[in-house]
Amino acid sequence: MAPAILSRRSFLASACCVAASPLLTPVTFAALPGDRRFVTIVLRGALDSLFLLQPYADPMLRKYRPDLALDPAALIDLDGRFGLHRDAKDLLPLWKNGELAFVNAVSTPYRDERSHFDGQDILETGGSAPAEESTGWLNRALAAIPRSDSRKAIDVNTSAELILTGPNPVDTWSTQSDLAMEPDELTFFQRLYGNDPDFAKAFGEAIETDKDSDSIFADGKRAGDAAGIARLTAGMLKGDYRLASFSIGGWDTHIGQANIFRRPLRSLVAALTTLKTELGPDVWGKTAVLAMTEFGRTARQNGSKGTDHGTGGLAIIAGGAIRGGQVYGRWPGLAEDQLFESRDLMPTTDVREIAAALLNAQFDVSSGDLTSKVFPGLSLDLRSHAFLKA
Repeated sequence: MAPAILSRRSFLASACCVAASPLLTPVTFAALPGDRRFVTIVLRGALDSLFLLQPYADPMLRKYRPDLALDPAALIDLDGRFGLHRDAKDLLPLWKNGELAFVNAVSTPYRDERSHFDGQDILETGGSAPAEESTGWLNRALAAIPRSDSRKAIDVNTSAELILTGPNPVDTWSTQSDLAMEPDELTFFQRLYGNDPDFAKAFGEAIETDKDSDSIFADGKRAGDAAGIARLTAGMLKGDYRLASFSIGGWDTHIGQANIFRRPLRSLVAALTTLKTELGPDVWGKTAVLAMTEFGRTARQNGSKGTDHGTGGLAIIAGGAIRGGQVYGRWPGLAEDQLFESRDLMPTTDVREIAAALLNAQFDVSSGDLTSKVFPGLSLDLRSHAFLKA
């Protein structure tokens, strides 16, 4: 794809976005017609569903996880069976408003080596096996969504994440840290537009924010500003954009999970709550968010008070466009003969079905396109997904 020409207006808009939100994870957007929005959040590292949403009513949980199974009194009870981790308490208003739901025991078709690389490949390409598809399912969905000729996509990084990689055009936008502008180049821009007050203000704020971002990376105290990324995302979605995707990492909890888990969880909570706040009731009411991970983790804790790579996991859906306040999915149980290979939560729902159902609801992507173009070979019954509003 030929590089996009950066206009003064688009530069100012981008510079203001930099100032508002340091770029610490990729964010991808697409502009589409209509009023509905769709956000995907890739939870990289394999979220432990049994730690975030604990099946406290299942007696096997405490047997498998003596150090990780929280006392029911320390959980946020959702339905008498499942309790939400206490550090996710700020999500409770979304749950009570019917704007947050969970789908248990989900996975991609991946079952083999439990590799992060392969698992994320399948999660983002939407295929059935590693390297089966060379493009991202969200990029393929763009071709199936009715839209005007002026539709566009923008990736806030030097290149699109795999989920939106493909033949459908994606522009790129980046902070200074990704563009690696030389001092003389910065001086040139400052001199060129030095008499333009709007440019000078936005450019100055962008440069200062990039310096702050560099210091954040250097001291290693923060992996990302999830609230800032969500503010940036909301700002784009309130404009021309209708689709966004970004990632939250840090979920690989092999050692000392109880402490390590809290950091990415706080990021996820911040992202979801900030999206609602910044979008406002009208836009949030037309938005669906899908947070998904490459696979789950082992039912049993390991010797380091962590968990290892597993299979069945959890999908999180949010937004005013979904029917929340429920835990969905067929719960397989935790008895040893109910586990996958006697070690992992047994998958009962293909996470691609959830994504497909949301694409259909939000953008009217047909069932035929979903199963032939977006997720080739997927078996799909759109009527079976109760989290969709009628």
